[in-house]
Amino acid sequence: MRILVIEDDRLVADLMRQVLMNDGYAVDVAPVAEDGHKLALGRPYDAIVLDLELPDRNGLAVLQDLRREGLTTPIVIATAYGSTADVVRALDAGADDYLQKPFANEVLAARVRAAIRRGGARSMEKVHVGDLTLHRVHHEVHCHGKLVTLTARQYALLEFLAMRAGETVTRPLLLEHVWHLRFDPGSNVVDVHVAQLRKRLRETGSTVDIRTVRGEGYALDVG
Repeated sequence: MRILVIEDDRLVADLMRQVLMNDGYAVDVAPVAEDGHKLALGRPYDAIVLDLELPDRNGLAVLQDLRREGLTTPIVIATAYGSTADVVRALDAGADDYLQKPFANEVLAARVRAAIRRGGARSMEKVHVGDLTLHRVHHEVHCHGKLVTLTARQYALLEFLAMRAGETVTRPLLLEHVWHLRFDPGSNVVDVHVAQLRKRLRETGSTVDIRTVRGEGYALDVG
């Protein structure tokens, strides 16, 4: 799952990013309203965390525009504004939840999880590929009803491939989205983890396979 954080305070944004990454999400950060607006409409996110105090535009206006343009992604407001009127305006404009700063890290993670369960990502909480079922909120995989034990990295890799089943996914894309790193042509980290995940799926008896596309990357094949 991928989260967009629209927050101009670098320290706060970095903290949110780390908290959400620790909870198993990939996280993009936009420091200004314009960038956040473009990313929200241009990429598929499971939830958005939005500050109301942005340098180039009020966050409430961003929220209203996103809803007006048909975006159904769950949006959690995280701001220093905390009056009853502020909360009411944000919820009436289409926010799914409202957090007043400062808040506990655990509360942020829990509110984002809850917003995803309630919101537009509900239809994608479970992803079926072949004989595998991915429970995206809990980061679990089942094969024929039995839990498949995976590391956090293996799960993230499988989920990213599963969401693009049948497509060829390049190594740079996997490195960016699963490891949050820029591509290093000398690194074999992707290949090593793919081999381990492939072996684990075979051990479970799954017919799903990770096919190597020579010179390009990998594709998830449903047996």
